[in-house]
Parts: sequence; structure tokens; C-alpha cells
Amino acid sequence: MGKTVLYQTAPVLLENIIDYKLNKQKTNLEDINKSVLETDLLIIDDLGTESLNSMKLSELFTIINTRILNLNHKVTKTIISTNLNINEIFSKYEERIGSRIAGYYDIYCFFGDDIRFKKR
Repeated sequence: MGKTVLYQTAPVLLENIIDYKLNKQKTNLEDINKSVLETDLLIIDDLGTESLNSMKLSELFTIINTRILNLNHKVTKTIISTNLNINEIFSKYEERIGSRIAGYYDIYCFFGDDIRFKKR
């Protein structure tokens, strides 16, 4: 249908962005920013499993804020999966990240057995 989707785990996504910014990767930074900020659907998996520092917090804020406020001038959607509850998100991340997640995202809790254990 002509829509773009980017699926990435939070640790890999944030590490890649930092690597590009520090010129550890040869890919054009504008291309990376465009793909992350402008993709029609961004799926950030396993938020909360990444090691955090100020650069990663800044990048995560930029991603979430840009996509929420439509600063990319394009309607975009974002899905974030995490094992953290909302209180843990506020504890682990800055308030400005937690408040955007709590205020702009629909939060769904899934319960049940881990399917990875059932496959054994």
C-alpha cells in the first residue's frame, strides 16, 4: 500500500543513531534520521532493555517528540513495546519522555505465558 515500516529494538535503534552521529558508520546521518523520523510506522521493541546515557535519552526524546508533534510534516504512527509498567517508565526515563508516552499513547497490558517457553 506504499507505506513504510521500520521495526527495531530500542537498544539497536539508539546505538545505531549514536554511531551515525559519531561517524562510526558510513551511512548519511540525514538518511538515518529520515528513516526513523519519517517512516509511516515505527515499531520500537523492548524499550527498557537498552543501557542509557544522556545521548540516548536525547535521541529517544527526539524520536518520540518529533513523531508525536508531527514535526516531520507527515502523519506517522509509533508502536512501543516494553516490559516496563508506566511507573517504571517514569523512573527509568526523564519525565518529559514518560509524560509523552503516558499522554499520547494508548497503553495495553498483555498477560499470559511467554510463548517462547511454550515452544520447548
